Amino acid sequence: MLSSDDFIQVTLESKPLFDTYYKKSPPIHSDNVFATMVAWSEYAHYEYVFFDEVLILKVTVDGIVQFRPPIGKFNKETFDMLIKLAKKEGSEYPISLITEDVKEWIEKNYNSISFVDLPEYADYVYRSKDLASLKGSDYGKIRNRLNKFVKNFEYAAETISEDNISEVKRFLKRWCIWRECEDDPLLSYEKKAVIFSMDHFLELGLSGVAIRVNDNIEAVSIFEQMNPNTVVVHFEKGSPYYDGIYKVVNMETARVVEGDISFINRESDMGNPGLRKAKKSYRPDHMINVYKLDILE
Repeated sequence: MLSSDDFIQVTLESKPLFDTYYKKSPPIHSDNVFATMVAWSEYAHYEYVFFDEVLILKVTVDGIVQFRPPIGKFNKETFDMLIKLAKKEGSEYPISLITEDVKEWIEKNYNSISFVDLPEYADYVYRSKDLASLKGSDYGKIRNRLNKFVKNFEYAAETISEDNISEVKRFLKRWCIWRECEDDPLLSYEKKAVIFSMDHFLELGLSGVAIRVNDNIEAVSIFEQMNPNTVVVHFEKGSPYYDGIYKVVNMETARVVEGDISFINRESDMGNPGLRKAKKSYRPDHMINVYKLDILE
């Protein structure tokens, strides 16, 4: 029997367990990536259990409890127990972030269950070679801004490592001053998440690219491989004083990974219209659509 008492808080010390499990059942959606869970732990409280040889996550945000569908190969008996627990302890929509493949499985195995689309949490996934080359008419406006930046500024791209990580952290703190993070609750949580990620950069197995202009770091991206053919970009930050610098760091990140990795997951737009417009302008190859359960009977 699955019980809420079985769940354990996700901490940095949990990483070896997740690494081992994700080797056989890698995550599809960015929210299930281990680094996301530990970096954003002050915003969302993540708990986990390995039950019947599958991973189940429980997430609490502002007192609202939701469960994730099992990650890995699961059976109806396991899902029945999750439904029972979710109905007892979860919110109005107790099981959320259901991907298309799991949705299809549920529809085949259950009656009287409907779903609510979550477009604000759908991940945008791009071909790395497209973002690295920016070829074709679809990328004309992006290339124009990129070329304008290159014409006005000399820049260098470098890998984030122990040699420059302190400087990267200083840049990120400057970015938060520019964006007035302390006055915005979500940005305040993001500041904590990105600084945590830099403090534990090597432990979390993260990678990154820094853009240097006039000898100063003025943009960074922080990413990791989430499954065999995809990297996920967790953070991308740029100085407000260099128009087009986000285009540069985006392209340079893609150039770093395109030789080995086919796709780049740039996470969701969180329902932000500006982010949605920017992400769509890069022409995603596909979306990782997600849903929440509407009716459980």
